[in-house]
Amino acid sequence: MDSVVWSKPEKERPGTPLLVMLHGYGTSEQRMANLFPHLPGEFTCAALRGPKMIGDGHGWFLLDYFLTNDFADVITSTNRVFDWINSVKGEHSSVCLLGYSQGMAMASTLLRLRPKEFAATVGLSGFVMDNDLLGLSESFDTPPPFFWGRDKADPVINQDAIAHTKEWLNANTALTARTYPGMGHRIGQAELVDVSAFLKYYALNQRI
Repeated sequence: MDSVVWSKPEKERPGTPLLVMLHGYGTSEQRMANLFPHLPGEFTCAALRGPKMIGDGHGWFLLDYFLTNDFADVITSTNRVFDWINSVKGEHSSVCLLGYSQGMAMASTLLRLRPKEFAATVGLSGFVMDNDLLGLSESFDTPPPFFWGRDKADPVINQDAIAHTKEWLNANTALTARTYPGMGHRIGQAELVDVSAFLKYYALNQRI
C-alpha cells in the first residue's frame, strides 16, 4: 500500500490482533487513524490509503450516487489489500476488518472472497456490493461475525443499497446490527463503544 498509518510502533505489534481499517470515498487513511484512541488498546490498528485519487482525497474504486462501479477496478484494489495483509498477518494473532462508507464495501468484499482469514468484520455507514460474480464465489462454512452500524436517516447511502445490504448480511453473516439516530453519515462515539466490545469478543476471546 502507498501509505499505512499504524497505531503501535513496530516492536509492539507482534502477537497482537490486527485491525485493518479502510476509509471512505474522497477521504484518507488519517480519517481512520483519528479513531485509534477510541478502539481497544489490545489491537494493532492499521489505516490504509485507497489507491484512487478522488479530488483532494482518496478512494478504493470510482463511484457515482447510485454506487455504480467497475468491478475490475474493485478487484484490483481488493487484491492490493490482500497482498498487503499477506505481508504482515504472520506477525499477528488474528486479522479483523473495519470499513467506513465505501470502505465497508471493500471490507465486505474482502470477507466474501476469503472468509476464513478474518476473525470479525465491521461495516459503518456503508454498503455491501450487489454483484453476481461475488455471489457466485461465496462459500461460508459458518456465518462470519459482522457488525453493521448506521443511522437509518443516513443521507449518503441510497435505500436500494441499504435494502440489499440488509438482505445479504442477514442471509450470510452472524450479524450484530445497531442504529444510531441523529448520527448522519459519520462514525459516532456510542457506535465506537459497541464496535470495541464486538471486536474484543471475537478477536480476543475466539482466536482463529
